[in-house]
Amino acid sequence: MIARDAHANLLRTAAEFPAVALTGPRQSGKTTLVRDAFADKPYVSLEDPDVRAFADADARGFLGRFGAGAILDEIQRAPGLLSYLQTIIDGDRRLGVWVLTGSQQFGLREQLSQSLAGRVGLVQLWPFSSSELLCAAALKATLPEALLLGGYPPLFDRPVRPHVFFSSYVATYVERDVRQALEVRDLAAFQRFVRMCAARTAQLLNLSALAADCGITHNTARAWLSVLQASGIVVLLQPFFRNVGKRLVKTPKLYLTDSGLAAWLCGIDEPRLLEVHALRGALFESWVVAELHKAIDHRGLNARLSFWRDSSGHEVDVIVEHGGQLTAIEVKSGQTVAGDWLGGLHKLKALLGGELSKMALVYGGDSSFDRQGVAVMGWREAGLVLGGK
Repeated sequence: MIARDAHANLLRTAAEFPAVALTGPRQSGKTTLVRDAFADKPYVSLEDPDVRAFADADARGFLGRFGAGAILDEIQRAPGLLSYLQTIIDGDRRLGVWVLTGSQQFGLREQLSQSLAGRVGLVQLWPFSSSELLCAAALKATLPEALLLGGYPPLFDRPVRPHVFFSSYVATYVERDVRQALEVRDLAAFQRFVRMCAARTAQLLNLSALAADCGITHNTARAWLSVLQASGIVVLLQPFFRNVGKRLVKTPKLYLTDSGLAAWLCGIDEPRLLEVHALRGALFESWVVAELHKAIDHRGLNARLSFWRDSSGHEVDVIVEHGGQLTAIEVKSGQTVAGDWLGGLHKLKALLGGELSKMALVYGGDSSFDRQGVAVMGWREAGLVLGGK
C-alpha cells in the first residue's frame, strides 16, 4: 500500500470533531485510506443495496448497531442518515467517533452543511501525488510517462491498461454522476463537452466559446462545468488581484486535475506522442497545479492558489498565498532552462516588491538550482514548492 500524505491530516481532524468526512474524486483512494487510518472501526459501504435499504428503512436502528462509531462509506447514498447522526452527536460529544466518505461532493457538502454544521471536519483527498509515488518508488522515470499515467490509485495497484481504466472511469463514474445530478439527456454532447474541457486545460475559460463548440447553451455549459468541478475532475484558478497594475485579466483558468485523464480524453496515449505534442506544456502545467492542490489539501494547509496575467501578456502561472506570504511559480515543460522563462516572475516582483516572498520555476528537467533569485526545481519536486514532504 502506498502511504498517503493525507493520513496525518485525517487523524488530526478526527481528533477535533465528532465526525470527519473524507471527500474527493471517485477512485482517489478514500476507502483504502479510512480503513487503514481507522482500522478499529466497523466499516459499512452504502453502495451496497442491502445495506442502503436497511439505512433508508430504519436509520435509527441502523446507526444504533454502532455504539462506538463506524466508517460510513459513500454517505451521500443515504442522506437521511445525516439528520439522525446529528441527534446522536449532540447527545454524545465524543470526538472522532464517526468517519464518513463521499465522492459526489456536489451532494455531500450541501448535505453536511445542512445537517452536521460545526460537527464534522472536512478533508479532501486527491489521487496519488508525485511525492507519494516517489516515496513508494512508483513514479515513472520520465515526465511524459508520468503525465500519461496520472495518479489514480487503480493504475498502480492492479494490472490495468491506462486507456482501459480511463474509458471505464469516464463511462462508469463521470457520466453516471452527471446524469444523476443534472439528468443529462444528450450524452454525446456531454462527452464532447468533457473532451473540449480537456483540450482547453491550462487555458483561460471562455464558457461561451466552449458552449458554442459543443452545441449547447451557455447555461448548460455552466451547469455541466459546475458538476465537473464538484466531482473533482476540473478546477478553476482565479486571477490574482493585489493592486499590481491596471487592466488585469479577470477570467479564471480551467484545469483538469489528472493529466492522465486529460491526455486520454485528447487522444494522447503514448509517451513519444507527448514529446512533441502541442498540449505537452498545458498538460504539464495542469499536473503542477494538481500537485499544489494535493500538497495543500492533503496536509490541511490554509492556502489559496491563483494566477497573474496582465493585458500586455506578462503572466505568472501560479501564485500561492500561504502563511501571510506569496510564492510565485512559473511552469515550463522544457528540459533546458531559458532566460526568458523568468521574465514574468521578475515583472511581478517589480510590481509587488517585498510582498513577494519567493519565486520558483518548475520545469521538465531533473536538476534543481538557483538562478537570478529564482528557485529552479525539477518536475519531480513540483509538490515541494510549499516546503515539507
